[in-house]
Amino acid sequence: MDLQLDNWTLGRALGVRAESDPDKTFIDFTNGPGLTYAAALDLAQRVAGGLDALGVAHGDQVITMLPNGRDAISAWLGLGHLGAVEVCLNTGYRGQPLAHALTICKARVMILAADYLPAVLAVDPDAAGIDRLIVVGDPDHATGTATVSWQSLVASPPLATPRHPVRGRDAASILFTSGTTGPAKPVILTHAQNHLTAAETARRFGMGVSDISYCFHPLFHMAGKFMAVYGTLIAGASIVLDHQFVPDQWSERLCEYKATLAYGHGPMIEMIHASPPVPKDKQNTVRRVLGAPFPVRIAEDFETRFGLEGMECWGMTEIGIVTWAEAGTPRGSCGKVSEFYDLCIVDPDTDEELPAGRTGEILVRPRLPWITFQGYYGMAEATVSAWRNLWFHTGDMGRLEPDGHLYFSDRVKDRIRRRSENISSFEIEAAALSHAAVAEAAAVGVASRFEGDDDVKLCLVVNPDTIIDPADLLRHLAGQLPHYMIPRYVDIRDSLPRSNTNKVRKAVLRAAGTTSPIWDREAAGLSVRALYEKDSPSC
Repeated sequence: MDLQLDNWTLGRALGVRAESDPDKTFIDFTNGPGLTYAAALDLAQRVAGGLDALGVAHGDQVITMLPNGRDAISAWLGLGHLGAVEVCLNTGYRGQPLAHALTICKARVMILAADYLPAVLAVDPDAAGIDRLIVVGDPDHATGTATVSWQSLVASPPLATPRHPVRGRDAASILFTSGTTGPAKPVILTHAQNHLTAAETARRFGMGVSDISYCFHPLFHMAGKFMAVYGTLIAGASIVLDHQFVPDQWSERLCEYKATLAYGHGPMIEMIHASPPVPKDKQNTVRRVLGAPFPVRIAEDFETRFGLEGMECWGMTEIGIVTWAEAGTPRGSCGKVSEFYDLCIVDPDTDEELPAGRTGEILVRPRLPWITFQGYYGMAEATVSAWRNLWFHTGDMGRLEPDGHLYFSDRVKDRIRRRSENISSFEIEAAALSHAAVAEAAAVGVASRFEGDDDVKLCLVVNPDTIIDPADLLRHLAGQLPHYMIPRYVDIRDSLPRSNTNKVRKAVLRAAGTTSPIWDREAAGLSVRALYEKDSPSC
C-alpha cells in the first residue's frame, strides 16, 4: 500500500479507477440505473462544479440527507472531489435529533430528498444557518428557504480540477454516532481514515476486480459507504447497492445479481437466518460474508445453509476497523489487531492495563497520523474525555487472549444498540418527557432475540392523577424520533431506582427485564410502521 497519506483521497481514488477502467460497472442500484467508473467521475465533477458555483469551497460543510441510490453516491463523490466536508445524516432523523444535527454543524447548504423536506422544515433550517436547500425530487410546498433543484445542479459544467488541492489529512466526512448520556456526536473523519478503511476492507475481504458485492447498509453508516462502496472502488470491483433490507429476499438478490461477496451485520444476519429456507439459498455464488459481528450462535448453520464463509471484524466510526478475522481464527473472535493500530485492554475504572485473558475496556490508538477521527465537532469536552491518557476509549468491553485474538463481550455504559443502530437513551428520554403525562423517564436496552442486540425499554413515572396509554405515547414519540428509537416495552413505575447522588440506576432497570406487567408493543399488535402512517389504528 502507498503510504503517502496525502494521496489517500476519494477524488484521487475515483480518478485513477475511471482512467484505468472507464467502462466497467462500478455500482448497480436496485432502484435505478447503475454507474460505470467514468460516469461516476463525470457526475462527481458536475456536482462539484454546481456546488462551486453556489460558493461552496474546500473545507465547507454540506449536509446530506438522502436514501441509498444514485443521488446519494453522486453527492458523496462530488463533495469528496471538491474537498468539501459531507455531513451525512441518518434519513430517519426527525424532531430533536434532527434539530441537534442541523444546529451543531456549520453548514449553509443541505442536499436532501423531497420526502424528508417536511421533517427538516419542522425544525427550522434557517435557524440552524442553512440558507440553501438542494432538493432531489419535487417539493410539495414552499420551503421558506432558497432552493435549487438537484437536476439543475448535476447538469452543471464539470469542475475537472478542484480550486484547492485535496489532501489525505483534510476532513472528508462527519458521521453521527449516538452517545449514552447526551445527543448524537458528530465524528470528524479524514480522507486518509476513510481511504484506509476502504483499502483494508478490499485487502482483508479478498476482493478482486472480478468480484460483485451485495450491500444493503445505508450510506450514512461507515459500513455501507467506506467499507462496501469505497472498498469496491479501491479494488476495481463492482457492487450492487440495495435501497432496503428484506431478509427473506436476500438469497434472491444474491442470485439475481450474481454476487460473490456480501456484507451484513449481526442482527441482520440473524434475521436472514430466521427467514424460511428456499432453494435459492444454495444457488447463490457468494463465497464470503463480512459481518460485525458474525453471530457465533448461528455461524456454522448459516455457513452450511448458504454455502459460504463468514468473516468477522471489529471497529467503530471513530477509529475505523481495527481487528480482522482471517483463516484459522477461532469461532467467536473478531480477529487480530491490524498493523495500523495499537490496542490494549484496561480496567475501565482505573485505565490500568489488564493481563491477557482478562475482560476490560478496549482502548485503541493509531500508528499513523490522520487515520482515526479528529474529534467530535463542536463537542470539545466529549473529545477530551474519549482520548484519556493518550488512548481512545471505545466504551466496548472485551478480552485479548495470549494468541492475540480479540473477543468482544459487552458495552461499558448505557448505550443501546438496536438492529445496527447505536441509540442515545438521552434522546428517547427527552422526547418522552415532552409528553404532558410523563414526570420521569429512563430508557435502557434489554436483550432482543438477536445476539448482541437490544430492544428498547422505556421506564416511566407519570404525573399524579394521570393515566397514560402506551400506544398513544409511542405515537407521540413517532413525531419526534426516528423509527429505530421507538421503544418496544413501556414500564410504568411508581418511582425510578436512584443512587445516593440521585442518578437513575439503569442497571437495575435492565436487570428487571421484560416480564409482566410491562406493556409490550409487539404483543399489543402495534407495528413501528403503523406509528408513522397517517391515521394509524388504535390498539
